[in-house]
Amino acid sequence: METQKKGGYALVTGASSGIGLQYSRVLAREGYDLVMVSNEEAVLTKAAEVSKEFGVKAEAVVMDLGRQEAAGELYAWCRERKIEVEMLVNNAGVYHDRDFLDDSEGFNTLILMLHVYTPAMLTFHFGKDMAQRHKGYIINMSSVTSKFGIQRMSTYSSTKAFLQFFSRSVHIELRGKGVNVTCVRPGAVATTLYSLKPAAMKAGLLIGYIITPEKLARKAVKAVKKGRAQITPGLYTKLLDFFVSLIPTGLLRLIRRWKIF
Repeated sequence: METQKKGGYALVTGASSGIGLQYSRVLAREGYDLVMVSNEEAVLTKAAEVSKEFGVKAEAVVMDLGRQEAAGELYAWCRERKIEVEMLVNNAGVYHDRDFLDDSEGFNTLILMLHVYTPAMLTFHFGKDMAQRHKGYIINMSSVTSKFGIQRMSTYSSTKAFLQFFSRSVHIELRGKGVNVTCVRPGAVATTLYSLKPAAMKAGLLIGYIITPEKLARKAVKAVKKGRAQITPGLYTKLLDFFVSLIPTGLLRLIRRWKIF
C-alpha cells in the first residue's frame, strides 16, 4: 500500500495488539514511521508486518514500561538513534475486574506505573522536544470509567482519571507551544482486555455499544490533529458517562450488598 510520507515518527506504546496495533496501522497509513513498543515479543513480528504493508519504517522495542526507569530508557533509545517523535501515543495499560485488596501488590504497582508514572514521564521527555520544535501531538488513553468511583475499579478508574486531568492540564500548557494533547475516553472496545464472551462482543458491535480498535484509533488521531482536548467516542459511551455519574454512593453500597454488580 502506497503512503505519503510525513517525515516524522510516531511512538505507540502497547503496540503489539489491540488498540495500540491499530494506532500503529492508522498512523502508518498516514505516512508516519513508527516506534512500536510492547513488553511482548510479538511486537517484532507486528512491526515487520506494518512496515511491509504500508512501506514505512517500523522500529520494534521490547520493553517493560511498568518500571520507573522505562520512560527515560525509551527516550534515550530514540535520542541515540536520532529519532524525532512527532506523535506520542500513551496507550499501554492493564485491567482487572477485582477488588483492590484482592489484587496483588505487584499488579497494583504495575497499573500505577503504566497508567500514571510512565505516560507522564514520556510526555515530559518527548513533550519538551516537541515544544522546542513547536510541533507535536500527544494522545493519552484514558477511559469513560475515569468518572466512575465504583467497586472493582478502584485503581483502574482512578488512574484513568489521572490521565484525563493530566491531559487537560498539559493541553492548556502546550497548545501555545505548537503541541496538541488529546485525552481519549472510550467505553467498551473490541479487544481481549476485558475478557468479553464472543456473543457479548458480537452483540455490542452490532448495536454500536462496543467500538472497534481501528475506528477508535482513527477518531483519536483525527481529534488530536484538530487540537481537541478530549473525546468520548460513541453515543452509548456518552450516555453511560452521564448516567453512571449520577449514581449516589449509597445506591452503590446497596448494589454491592445485593451482589448485583
